[in-house]
This record gives sequence, C-alpha cells and structure tokens, in this order.
Amino acid sequence: MKRRKGMKHLILCTAGFLMMTTVAFAGHPLVTDDTGTAGKGNGQVEIGVAFFHDKDEVDEATTIEAKGGETAVGFAVGFLENLDIVLGVPYIWFHVDENDVCMDREDGLSDISLDLKWRFFERDGWSVALKPGISLPTGDDDKGLGAGRAAYRMFFISTKEFEPAAVHLNLGYIRNENKADERLDLWHVSVAAEVEVVKDLKLLSDVGVERSPVKGSDNHPSFALAGLSYDVSERITLDMGIRFGLTSSEDDVQYLVGMTINF
Repeated sequence: MKRRKGMKHLILCTAGFLMMTTVAFAGHPLVTDDTGTAGKGNGQVEIGVAFFHDKDEVDEATTIEAKGGETAVGFAVGFLENLDIVLGVPYIWFHVDENDVCMDREDGLSDISLDLKWRFFERDGWSVALKPGISLPTGDDDKGLGAGRAAYRMFFISTKEFEPAAVHLNLGYIRNENKADERLDLWHVSVAAEVEVVKDLKLLSDVGVERSPVKGSDNHPSFALAGLSYDVSERITLDMGIRFGLTSSEDDVQYLVGMTINF
C-alpha cells in the first residue's frame, strides 16, 4: 500500500498536476495573483474549472498518461479596505494509464486553503502585497487527493498598472509538508500581464516556474498561459484560458474556464 501510494504521488508530481493547487486563488484563469482586494465589507466568489492532460514515455516500453481536472471555489471577504480573507475549496479527479491500461482512478475533495492578502503599499499605479496562507489536510492522501499534512506558504505580490494594461509579479515560498516523501521547501516565480483591448474585454498572459516537489529533480515545472476575461456586468466576469507545459514535469496542456461574482 505504501509503495502504491508513493508511486501515485510520483506520477502526479511528474505530470505537474499537483501544481494546480499549489498556488492559492489568483484572478482566474491566471496563476499569478494581483494586489487587488475586495474592499471592506465586500465579497467575491470565484468558480474555476480546469481539465488537464499529460503523456510521458518513461522508457522504450512504458508510456504513462494522466488525465483529470479540478473544480475549485474561492471565497474572498474584505475584512479591511486593503485586507482580504480568502478560502479555497478544490475538488479534483484523475485517472492514470500505463500503456493504455488503467493504473489508478480517484476523485474527491482536495486540501482546503486559507489565505490573507494584505496590500500594504500603493502609489502612482504601483502596489505591493503579502499573502500568507495555509493548506489544511482535508484531501485523502491515501488516494492521492491531498498532502496528508498541513502546509504553509508566503507570497510577495507586486502590481504595476498603466492603463489599459497591468503587470503582476509573484515570488513565493511554500513549505510543502507531506506524507509522500516529497521536497519540503519549494519556491515559485511567475509574471502575468493583462490588457483591455476593447471595453470590458481583457487579453491575459502568464508565465511561471516552481521548484519540483520530486526529490533530487532539477526538472522544475514551468508553464505559459494565454486567456481572456469579459465583464458581463459590474458584478460578473467570465474567463477562459489555455495553459501549456514548457518542461516535461508540467502538464502538456490545461484548459480553464471560470466565473467571478462580486457582491
């Protein structure tokens, strides 16, 4: 059982799937977060769905193929004008085939995240925030749905706005506590840009890299993403995106759709 569990985590890490839930909620479909907050007394609900596919040749005789996805709901509440409390609840599913034969298939609740976003500096279109957070071991680690232990992280976020565009930078440290013999200390770097091309329609791009959780591996998952968002109204935004793996340790492709509701 222990060997099967370890193999499952290794396959999913190698496929890059677990990176989907490493970074707590950013503005969907972006991985890179911005410094924006909901404002005191306001709230936001973000619903995102991602589908992933990855296929790797382990050796001349073995091919591993992983498919699955994640539905995640994020709740943000403005505690102060510049301070949000953010709760993320993800549900994931996947199946892994070896040479077209199913090795594993699971679905269920993954690890719930709780974060604070504090924007402590703002001047001339430039703002800076800190985002500490924890992940709670609510996912079943025996099924590969969670880490099995509480983990924590700290992200530095910077945004520069120059109408009609904005650029965001994230630098992060993740303490990856787990029961799967993965690396404990991970880092994250990503940069995103958005530009309003016509009223209410934005084009989005994102690129990033994160230290591999696989011990001894220098093949760090990195990605590039292109997407768009459309403000249906002052309260509702729809989005979609496609994310490509730039290294073999990242998913080959992910397709993302989402909706954000402000209240």
